[in-house]
Amino acid sequence: MDDKIVTFQSYYDPMLAHIVRTRLEANGVPCFIADENTIGANPLYNQAVGGVKLKIFERDVEKCREILATEGDLHEQDHMEIDGENTYVVCPYCASTNVSNISASKENDQWPDLLNSLANLVNPFHAAKNWHCNNCQQDFE
Repeated sequence: MDDKIVTFQSYYDPMLAHIVRTRLEANGVPCFIADENTIGANPLYNQAVGGVKLKIFERDVEKCREILATEGDLHEQDHMEIDGENTYVVCPYCASTNVSNISASKENDQWPDLLNSLANLVNPFHAAKNWHCNNCQQDFE
């Protein structure tokens, strides 16, 4: 039997891809994850590679859609809402909306960073980061 393998969905969060994979496997659909190791080695390749891909047999596409339709959309849980509005913060590195708000460093906490930066000849003057991406682990404003 010649079965064609297709990409069912792509995810920026490898954990979300594994959650969907286990839901499909629990319902008897054979599937696997592709490009997880590439993105795990360097999360900045996420855009170039096209995310973590969930691969299934072409004959199972409709069955997968039915399974996921009954269990709800997991992508709605993969974001942070700002002030109760429908405005989301998007990571500039991997385009994920799975971000957390981090507090700026206190004045006293910056001295060790400053001394470490000077000792390592790294730019000691950096902007405070306000957000942290839970997918690619990058901090940004």
